[in-house]
Amino acid sequence: MKTQSVNVLGYTGQNSQFVVKTSNTDLRISQSATQYVQQTPNPYEYILAGFAGCINALGQAVAKELGIVLKSLQVEITGSMSALPSERPGFDKIEITLRPAAAAPLATLQQWMDEVQFRSPVYDTLVSNTPVSLNLFKEYTAVN
Repeated sequence: MKTQSVNVLGYTGQNSQFVVKTSNTDLRISQSATQYVQQTPNPYEYILAGFAGCINALGQAVAKELGIVLKSLQVEITGSMSALPSERPGFDKIEITLRPAAAAPLATLQQWMDEVQFRSPVYDTLVSNTPVSLNLFKEYTAVN
């Protein structure tokens, strides 16, 4: 099987704003998910936004394949997490609501939704316990 890598590089400096470089753009991420007034999305919002973007792109492609004319598509994603710091960090539950504007029978739209779910790499990553490796590299200055 041929593998494809996706890579991003994140960094922060003295100004404490975290910037992630992707192949196409730079993303600015808030340092705290608990900030109420912020100018950039927090990491949790980026996860859900990426999920929504993936569903939208697949939804458009699968609709074309099935002959469904989508006038519009609304993707609403809500992630629920515990407010208690002693409990598991991250989402306890993610709920997705799709609102396609299309003149298609309900059974066809159900088939469309099932296919989008089946083909979504983000969905698969979140539900399949994808192994994650965390590595540490410490910079140092050699002493002469």
